[in-house]
Amino acid sequence: MDQAFLDSWHMRRALELAAQGQGFVEPNPMVGCVIARGAEIVGEGWHRRFGQAHAEVEALRIAGARARGATLYVTLEPCCHQGKTPPCTRAVLAAGVARVVAAMADPFPKVAGGGLAELCAAGVEVQTGVLENLARRLNAPYLKLLAAGRPWVVAKWAMTLDGKIAARTGDSRWISSPASRQLVHQLRGRMDAIIVGRGTAAADDPLLTARPPGPRTALRVVADTRASLSLESRLVRTAGEVPVLVAVGPEAASGGCARLQAAGCQVIVCDGPTPQTRLEALLAELGERRMTNVLVEGGSRLLGCLLDARLIDEVHVFIAPKLAGGVQAPSPIAGGGVEAISAALALEDIVTREVGGDLYLHGRVVR
Repeated sequence: MDQAFLDSWHMRRALELAAQGQGFVEPNPMVGCVIARGAEIVGEGWHRRFGQAHAEVEALRIAGARARGATLYVTLEPCCHQGKTPPCTRAVLAAGVARVVAAMADPFPKVAGGGLAELCAAGVEVQTGVLENLARRLNAPYLKLLAAGRPWVVAKWAMTLDGKIAARTGDSRWISSPASRQLVHQLRGRMDAIIVGRGTAAADDPLLTARPPGPRTALRVVADTRASLSLESRLVRTAGEVPVLVAVGPEAASGGCARLQAAGCQVIVCDGPTPQTRLEALLAELGERRMTNVLVEGGSRLLGCLLDARLIDEVHVFIAPKLAGGVQAPSPIAGGGVEAISAALALEDIVTREVGGDLYLHGRVVR
């Protein structure tokens, strides 16, 4: 069997394994590993949860003595530093692996090629770049957090077929089907934070929790320039159970901030002369907290600011087969918008399917 084909075959399996860690391992990357002797897989594993054994260690444990002289396929360069777990390079060398194929190097500063160099220096044959584009796509949020210091921004909305997120009266329950809303709960369950604008918090009075709970409990964030979020909102009333962060502007009254803090909310001031720059400051703060994925659920003004500032990375849309009409009925994204369609954000890696009678579409913004 052709070696290049075999390498791609095993790496695809490693990528499948890695994806099973989504929502459990962040801020670590998702990593999968396959150990093979020719076409035969003798061990496999993935990073299952933050702080637990890495993919290589799990695969080596399963392979046992059969790892000696075998090829180890891993979606990300093996670590060479002591973190919450020992260096994976030591385990690879101790097992007698003859060849390591990594989809890509790890840009994490404490690794950054050092793991591959250590293996090479010990006489292990090393190859990189096998299905690297797929590996980068899988860990795009991790890579963005390292490179930009900001989390991956996922925009989500439900709308009618004619592009309305509510009727002209503001009523929006429910545009999407129960099955679509269940998917949203699954999406929430793997996020580090969920962000809404104050208008959405007032109009919908959402809880912004995943029901049933997912692998992560998201910080609930309200972009509230003037610190006017109602103390009677469900978000504030449950702040003692699930954390709430209120991001205010520099003009927010100190009294408004104090009452929210007294009710159990965290309050931060996001400086900047425009809504876009204040949003950038908020995302930078979430990045400082090592948050990898954040979900923005609206409203249209908040999503418009994100679009105008080119801060959206991924989009999830639920399109219901309904027509609402109305000039005054809101659309998903407001803001300034583009001057020409040629400047519109385009999506790639698009997936569409029917969910409970709705059309569910998701894709990533082309960079």
